[in-house]
Amino acid sequence: MGVVQVAVTLLIILLLVKPAGGYLVKVFDRQRTGLDRVFGGPERLLYRLMGVREDETMGWKKYLSAVLISNAVMLILMFLVLRLQKFLPLNPDGIDNMPAAQAFNTAASFMTNTNWQSYTGENALSYLSQLLAVTFPMFTSAATGFAVAIAFIRGLVGRRDDLGNFYVDLVRSITRIFLPLSFIVALFLVFQGVPQTLAGAVNATTLEGAQQTITRGLVASLESIKHIGTNGGGWFGTNAAHPFENPTALSNLVHIVCMMLLPTALVYAFGMMVNNRKQGWALFAAMGLLFLVMLTTVFVSEYHGVPALDANGLQTNMEGKEVRFGISESALFTAVTTAATTGSVNNMHESLTPLGGLVSLAQMMLNNVFGGKGVGLLNGLLYVIIAVFICGLMVGRTPEFLGKKIEGKEIKLACIALLIHPLIILAPTALALIRPEAVASISNGGTHGLTEVLYAFASGAANNGSAFAGLNANTDFYNITIGIVMLLGRYISMIAMLAIAGSLAVKRVVPVTTGTLRTHTPLFAGILVMMIVVVGALTFFPSLALGPIAEHLAMVR
Repeated sequence: MGVVQVAVTLLIILLLVKPAGGYLVKVFDRQRTGLDRVFGGPERLLYRLMGVREDETMGWKKYLSAVLISNAVMLILMFLVLRLQKFLPLNPDGIDNMPAAQAFNTAASFMTNTNWQSYTGENALSYLSQLLAVTFPMFTSAATGFAVAIAFIRGLVGRRDDLGNFYVDLVRSITRIFLPLSFIVALFLVFQGVPQTLAGAVNATTLEGAQQTITRGLVASLESIKHIGTNGGGWFGTNAAHPFENPTALSNLVHIVCMMLLPTALVYAFGMMVNNRKQGWALFAAMGLLFLVMLTTVFVSEYHGVPALDANGLQTNMEGKEVRFGISESALFTAVTTAATTGSVNNMHESLTPLGGLVSLAQMMLNNVFGGKGVGLLNGLLYVIIAVFICGLMVGRTPEFLGKKIEGKEIKLACIALLIHPLIILAPTALALIRPEAVASISNGGTHGLTEVLYAFASGAANNGSAFAGLNANTDFYNITIGIVMLLGRYISMIAMLAIAGSLAVKRVVPVTTGTLRTHTPLFAGILVMMIVVVGALTFFPSLALGPIAEHLAMVR
């Protein structure tokens, strides 16, 4: 039965890829859609208020400047809201201001689409903070990633340094994609029983006669964009495992579909925008194969359970999981949330089997198995560029991708984007393991304790946000270091990829010859998978061997 549930969910996602991808192309190519009459006027008003000319185009440097400046301004405003929430309106429960280090971490987290939370949402944030410092950047951060990915595609097919207009791409992403989808999903979640109110917490008397405070709020509206925008931060501390965030199996299905809908559709849209749908399907196949391997691993591992539970007659690993979801839906959610870099959880990743935890870690370390809004596609194309370059070296030809020569400048920039990811995971992990105050936050000794720290920095670097919750991350050390890692993981690769786009945009298209490497074939898709495994996975193998692999071997010994 569990296999059928997973198969049906994946089939629904697959059926939505083409229509959703086609719609994305219409949005960013300025083609007419049914929403023109609804959003055309408000969009033009926004452009006037922002001082943006809709027909103005930007080179890569101007596009990048717009990305960084707008994100920096929003980051500062979010920080101020969190620091001053006690004195601001919409605070019916009288929640105090957030400490400086934690406010920096939270602002960086939501601005980078990470949604790492070192706080518990129901008792650390006012409603205004939930609106302005959480829900609002869930829209803008997802739209920023989308815009940068679209700009990169324009660079691949362009003939001059013209990547579009960032502000137009940002606004259209929000009005044409995220707002309509979020509105529909929020209504469905309210129908399923998710709260949506500005009223404060309720004091209730339980059946035993004890008093209980029940937190509520604008949960449905946050939950919708949380998954559609692959954000992941929850209103409640237990995230999508909480019955107010994810009350039914049907709401769980919708959450999973929402997480994978746009990342998968964007890969198909890429093929359409470069006028080579086979190219899009080749990249989709490579990502899909990696995802299926990861999903199968965590699914089988959780069903097999652990010897300690097996000895007590428990056949599967239900520790940390909700009975209403069971093993199959928990395993699928785990694979999806780390593949799409959402970070939302409907079960506790700390309680996964060692191999289940390994899957979550590996997908964040690879960071290109569909990935988050736009960024997953960028990381996938980064590995395509590296694979094309390696193949070109093997046959003695200048590598080409979509008719554009890949030369020294592009490879240097690609290497920067490629190497920054392991650097900002492994270096701070090593630092944390030699700092007494950081080691004191680890709740488990040995290999599992190492995995807790490694997971935290991998989650921050991949802009995922999920956690092995046994680590007490609400300390100045972790708030500051993970905050810095999130910013570096988000923006350094964006800078490098936009620079590559600007370089490729001005290059002339090279005619296809018999010696041209075909990058839309099953052979190249296989090469790409091997390149991701060899270059990506092996980089982290020593750390994984000391963490989840060693824990698994000790468990089965």
